[in-house]
Amino acid sequence: MVGADPVSGPSDETDAVPATRSNLTLRIASAVVLAPLAIGTACFGGIPFALLWSVAAAAVLWEWVALVTGPAWRLAGIPYAAVLALAPILLRADAGFGLFAILYLFAIVWATDICGYFAGRAIGGPKLAPAISPKKTWSGAIAGIVAAVVAALLVAQWFGAAKFGPIAGIALLLSVMAQCGDLFESWIKRRFGFKDASQIIPGHGGVMDRLDGFWAAALVGAVIGIARGGFDDAAHGLLVW
Repeated sequence: MVGADPVSGPSDETDAVPATRSNLTLRIASAVVLAPLAIGTACFGGIPFALLWSVAAAAVLWEWVALVTGPAWRLAGIPYAAVLALAPILLRADAGFGLFAILYLFAIVWATDICGYFAGRAIGGPKLAPAISPKKTWSGAIAGIVAAVVAALLVAQWFGAAKFGPIAGIALLLSVMAQCGDLFESWIKRRFGFKDASQIIPGHGGVMDRLDGFWAAALVGAVIGIARGGFDDAAHGLLVW
């Protein structure tokens, strides 16, 4: 879905084997379909947007239940999936700033994933969390954060934001949270002995694999927005300081 960037994927997080050329082609092809779908429904808003994220949440819940074992772990999938539906829908419902907020989140998550992947492979260096995700590096994490801030500022400029400082600061936080969401899902998969959440998306694995970073960024973004703007103006609360 929205996290379906053409380069990073489940095999990058949990395997020591590099992605093959054919697998990379599959990832790019999937991204070519899914990214415009995510952006297009964001632009429409309303029912199409809510339907997309409700379907995504249902798919994540199905994957979670198939992935984990034990009643408590399976029940934990309900709030996990609910966040994926409610956070973006709530932010997009803000009539004045909803589209800005969603494209802002997309830019942060995609920039974090793509630039982190390329920088990590090109620069290398110390591992970020070798016990959880052996291929992730500090260089990739830092590059992803920098790219996310730049991408967020470009989106803010497009929408005519007045203050760039808070926009950059929140982007930095959400990029870190996106990487934490990625690591959390990697930890879940390792705990239960899986490489991918499923094989729904060619070249990418499951919906969970693609939306783990967006899940965390959207959750934190929605919490900030609600705390400052309430449920009716959550996107305004997130973006206007």
